Amino acid sequence: MKFKRLLIGCFLCAIVCLGAVLTPAAAFAAPMPTQPPKTPSDTLTIPQKVQLYAIAHHTWQFFDADADPTTHLPMDNIGFNGAPARGAYTSPTNIGVAFWSIVNAQDLGFVSRIDALKRANALLSEVEKLSKWHGFLFSWYDTTNGHRISGPGGTDQEGQPATGAFISTVDSAWYATGLIAVRNVFPALAPRATALLNAMDFGIFYDNGDQSQSDTAGQMYGGYNADQGPANFHYGILNAETRIAAYIGIGTHRMPGDVWWRTWRTLPASFDWQGQTPQGYNATYNDPQSGKPFTVFEGHYTTNGINFVPSWGGSMFEGLMNNLVIPETSWGPHSFGLNDQLYARAQQAYATQTLHYPVWGLSPASTPDDTGNYDAYGARNMASNKNCCPYDETAVTPHASFLTLTVTPQEAFKNIQQLKQRYPGIYGRYGFYDSVNPVTGQIGHRYLVLDQAMILSALDNALLNNRMQSHFANDPIIAADKPYLSQERFSLP
Repeated sequence: MKFKRLLIGCFLCAIVCLGAVLTPAAAFAAPMPTQPPKTPSDTLTIPQKVQLYAIAHHTWQFFDADADPTTHLPMDNIGFNGAPARGAYTSPTNIGVAFWSIVNAQDLGFVSRIDALKRANALLSEVEKLSKWHGFLFSWYDTTNGHRISGPGGTDQEGQPATGAFISTVDSAWYATGLIAVRNVFPALAPRATALLNAMDFGIFYDNGDQSQSDTAGQMYGGYNADQGPANFHYGILNAETRIAAYIGIGTHRMPGDVWWRTWRTLPASFDWQGQTPQGYNATYNDPQSGKPFTVFEGHYTTNGINFVPSWGGSMFEGLMNNLVIPETSWGPHSFGLNDQLYARAQQAYATQTLHYPVWGLSPASTPDDTGNYDAYGARNMASNKNCCPYDETAVTPHASFLTLTVTPQEAFKNIQQLKQRYPGIYGRYGFYDSVNPVTGQIGHRYLVLDQAMILSALDNALLNNRMQSHFANDPIIAADKPYLSQERFSLP
């Protein structure tokens, strides 16, 4: 308790006296991206930041418990109260966000720069040893020995032929963000992280078909089957967590800018599985890299009186996870910077006004029980898939609130408080458990490394003036995306 009080006291002093510069790491950080001015009512107060800092400290402690002591790889989950105790398997996304957490811990003063470097080096050393296909990680690994496996709890596939193994587009991209963070925050590790980045050709995920003959040509495939060819499905919606792969593909120049313009803002009106007919207009843009003109339908949906560009399932992480590392809030004031805020407000309104829940936050998470299951949760009126395969609406997950801290800070903070006060059992040893049924109060007593990482990175941004974004902003891969965000105007007020 004495150490905790000291941490919080030091944080308060730093906020007041040093502009939230908490650690010597600030001297090594990239310049902060310029932020649009916020009104005083929108900004977090110092007492609010102190409370959030305490949550960040508890959340960080999860990552020490979650790292497998043999390999340093992040386990997928840890459970309590009868939930499965440990998921001793991991994925490319889990590895990527584990690198994030080390950066966050250094930023927030939970570990020294030397300790952070040691942790990053240990994890990077293990990643270098993992079996790969043309530089890409496979979907699943056993954290106890680093072997490739068929799936969570599946069979050992280490040393077996890779033919047909699925290489996920979006998982590969989140893994790449971890390497980008490492090379910008830990210069001593930059050559090794860059070598791992350069080994991956994101062009394999790009559909280079005839765009005059195919609606999906120019979009990304959902993955690649090793030694065989691309997956048989595309990522057609731009407002989804999968757009991180477009950011990486464009930034590495392995995908042309076409992928940005050919991916839909809303599904075409002829797609009848939508819950509503998209509204909007056509706009023409010249690609910042090639100069080619593209006509884009700038479409939007409306729910509870709010216009927004929809996601696939109406979940919070689809809309806002990218904003943790991509400076969408400042680079895209008329595109994703605006939509991230409107999307958050629309989901808040839908949960409280349409579903009449006392709290909001619909996003994929553990089910609110102790079975160890996982489900996709989202706001159906905000989803492109409403009439075909809608997400469930029976659970709220805390990570959704933290994702909105930099776009609707007061609403987010109020919801975080409501979650703790209304459902006392939702807060445990490592911060917020993963989900709660907002009607019954039943809780899923699990911590997922992905969701914990989103919470910690969101707090890094909210407490330190978008520090996490700043680690990415000047990297050449990410900087190449700025013109795409800055020139586009969504059909939003």
